[in-house]
Parts: sequence; structure tokens; C-alpha cells
Amino acid sequence: MAVKIYKPTSPGRRKSSVGDFSMLTKKRPERSLIVIKKKTGGRNNQGKITTRHRGGGTKRYYRIIDFARRTHDVPARVISLEYDPNRSANIALIEYEGGVRSYIIAPQDLNVGDTIVSSQKKQDIVPGNRLCLNNIPVGTFIHALEITPGRGAQMIRSAGVFAQLMAIDGDTAHVRLPSGEVRLFRVSCMATIGQVGNSDHQHIRLGKAGRRRHLGWRPSVRGKAMNPVDHPHGGGEGNQPIGMKGPKTPSGRPALGLRTRKKKKYSNSLILKRRSKKR
Repeated sequence: MAVKIYKPTSPGRRKSSVGDFSMLTKKRPERSLIVIKKKTGGRNNQGKITTRHRGGGTKRYYRIIDFARRTHDVPARVISLEYDPNRSANIALIEYEGGVRSYIIAPQDLNVGDTIVSSQKKQDIVPGNRLCLNNIPVGTFIHALEITPGRGAQMIRSAGVFAQLMAIDGDTAHVRLPSGEVRLFRVSCMATIGQVGNSDHQHIRLGKAGRRRHLGWRPSVRGKAMNPVDHPHGGGEGNQPIGMKGPKTPSGRPALGLRTRKKKKYSNSLILKRRSKKR
């Protein structure tokens, strides 16, 4: 998907860009595959704010995505490519031979009219086919990868991302993730061939605060602009530094650089190479 830039008719429009949805073939979602998405405003069941800066936003429907695709060895035809307001990637509406329809994450180079299949046997290596890792050639780009066999796609679902199958060693597969981490997976885990579409999503600029509010994000205030009672960074006369060794969250916990991963997490032994730090 390309990025579309309008003429600068206003200050907000001058700095903004939108996605080019000309490749999408349908505007209205499938009615049988949508539910109303309830809003939490960043609050838990006690009404307390657990995620700041969330609230408002445009009403939207949630599209029910078939992440598992357990209908094996039944060809499905791509009916349409659609926009999903709940994720960065586009989605594709597919129809199986029996007439059952479902949504999937749309990979790059998937077109209307293509036929795809989900199978635990060997199939053609074309974008959209979902196979076990032991049936995928080494070096292939994949997405929508399972962590636990049968759980459905749990990783690599954002726009433009992909992983690469590096090697097959007995009952395990070496997969390089988008972060650069190389991790072990069971060969019975399933993945979809290809790269997730809508790779230009990262280049879209919102341009103004209003578009941010439409997405459900509320304003963010710097901690150093608050009072000491509201934030550890607050207080002081005029524009002062935060006055501590490192930044902290509003609740007083260290932030920005603190390692939060558990030292004895079960998957530590599955990581062959840690992700590389971005400079």
C-alpha cells in the first residue's frame, strides 16, 4: 500500500498523510463476522485507570479473525481485501468450498480470486498458504506464527513484518523473528507463507491531534510539568530537570531501560540469539 499526500489546505493537512486504499475491494465488512467492540477507557473492572491516555475515539466493529485456520485441506478463494480499524494490517475475506467465510491477515501479493489452503501436509509455497514448519523450505518468509501448536497465530501479525525460517533440527525449527531474535519452535507449529501486507503503514503521519483522538488516544502530559503529588518528576521552580538518577513511572517504579523480563521464564532456553539493540 502506498502513502497518499494531499495538498496542504490547512496546517493539519500539510503535515499529514493517509494510506492509499485503492487496492481494497470492499468497504463494508461481512456482517456475520463482526461484533461491537466495547470501550474500556483504559480502566479495569474496578474502574481504576490501568492504561493511561486511553479513551474516546470513533465507534468501531471488531472483525473476527480466524487465526487458527483449522479447516485443513479445503481450498478457499479470496473474495475481497478489506480495511481493519483494529490493526495495522489489512484483512482478506476468504470463502471455503462449503460456503463458509472467514477473515485472515492479508499477506503481501495476495489478490482477489487467489486460492489458498491450510494443511498439515506439503503444499505449494505461495503467499497465504498455512503449513507446518517442517513442510516449509528453509529461508522462506513467514508470518502469523504459532508459539504453541493448535493455539493459532500468536506472533508476527503487524503490517509489513515477517520472520524467516533458518533451519530444521529434528523436532525443532530455528526462526529469526522481526526483532532479530532467533528462537526455537516445534516443527508442528503452523505459519502462513509470505510477508504481512500494508508495509507502508509505518510511513503514515497523523499530522494533527484530532486524528490521534479519533484513534482513542487522549493527551499525554509530561511528568515534570506536574506537581510532586501527581508524579515523581513534578515540582520545582520553573523548568527543572526530573531531579533523580533515572526516570520513573507515575507510581514511582523505574522506567526506560529497566529489564522487566522474568529471569526464570520458561522460554529462556528456547532463545538461541537475543534481539539486537537498536542504536
